Amino acid sequence: MRTRFLVLLSVGVVAVCSVALGFRSAERRVLFPVPPTPPQSPMVGADVERTWVNIPGGRAEAFLLRSLSPSRGRGPLIIYAHGNGELVDYWLRQFADLQNEGISVLLVEYPGYGRSTGVPSETSIQQALAAGYDWAVLQPQVDPKRVVGYGRSLGGGAVCALARVRALAALVLESTFTSVKDVAAEIFRVPRILVGDSFDNLAFLTSYRLPVLILHGESPFPYPRRGAWRPRHPMEPSRFFNVDTTIARRRS
Repeated sequence: MRTRFLVLLSVGVVAVCSVALGFRSAERRVLFPVPPTPPQSPMVGADVERTWVNIPGGRAEAFLLRSLSPSRGRGPLIIYAHGNGELVDYWLRQFADLQNEGISVLLVEYPGYGRSTGVPSETSIQQALAAGYDWAVLQPQVDPKRVVGYGRSLGGGAVCALARVRALAALVLESTFTSVKDVAAEIFRVPRILVGDSFDNLAFLTSYRLPVLILHGESPFPYPRRGAWRPRHPMEPSRFFNVDTTIARRRS
């Protein structure tokens, strides 16, 4: 009887482990749908500096889009973190207006994305952004006291993770979720205990006391109800702007 019990227990443990590993693999494919890497590195001009930062287990590619008003001296820096299905290559020419206003922008590619090595995860992305931060604040055109984290979608979780380990003057979160666990439970009905990379932004922001700008539309996709930000999540001194998606669609 005891032997049979141990056999059944072993089978049960193996089954649970198999399910957990299978879910973990599926989670990574959904959370980090790495797009194809362009065959060639993007051409950069005099206003863009390309570098590599060392991270545990590899290195990450980074681009500093320099301020185009060097006469102003040290200026603000925005660290921009892109969505989960994007590459930094897509954003190299999207910040000219900020550069013209004397603001530099840092783009750090996630591990496992583009030409960066490694495997994407909450920890590895935090390490890559922290390494990029450490390099960027040493540049002569950057004021270390005026560094802002700006994240879109998954990038919101990335800059919140960065703010846990580096000093950021403010945060901008665009179309970001409260946590991956909320999204997994809401959309896929997945038990929270099975979620590995939680990116628990809400838990972090409840104790974050610097300015936060949160931008989110009313559309239920991709982060409905519990997964999306709502005014029921008040955080001082942040403000919540509800974007009219009907107007946005009409203008597009």
